[in-house]
Amino acid sequence: MDDERVWNFEESLWTQGPDNYREKVDPEVVMVLPQPPFVLNGNAAIAAVADTPVWERAELSKRQVSRPQEGLIVIGYHVAASRGEEAYEAHCTSVIRRLEHEVWRVVQHQQTPVLSQPLAEE
Repeated sequence: MDDERVWNFEESLWTQGPDNYREKVDPEVVMVLPQPPFVLNGNAAIAAVADTPVWERAELSKRQVSRPQEGLIVIGYHVAASRGEEAYEAHCTSVIRRLEHEVWRVVQHQQTPVLSQPLAEE
């Protein structure tokens, strides 16, 4: 999967509905999301994401792509998403694996919301 396709695939997970999640997220996925219970896996993770309203817009920037082995893609990025007056920003990672020719699934996803102010120095 070339970089353009990787980013289109990931952006679609922000801007398309539950059927898209179910198609592109692996049943063995592990997710860390910024709301309880925070760490989810499998169908619970897919259900949690599928129950979230889709974003009208998602801008993925600060993009990083790594291909540590054939059929495995690791990405990191900053997302600025919005729907109506609601906005959300986070730093994210996803791991996407190839199951077969042209069939890819997310096996890991993590979101760290952008802090409104830096952590205090100790």
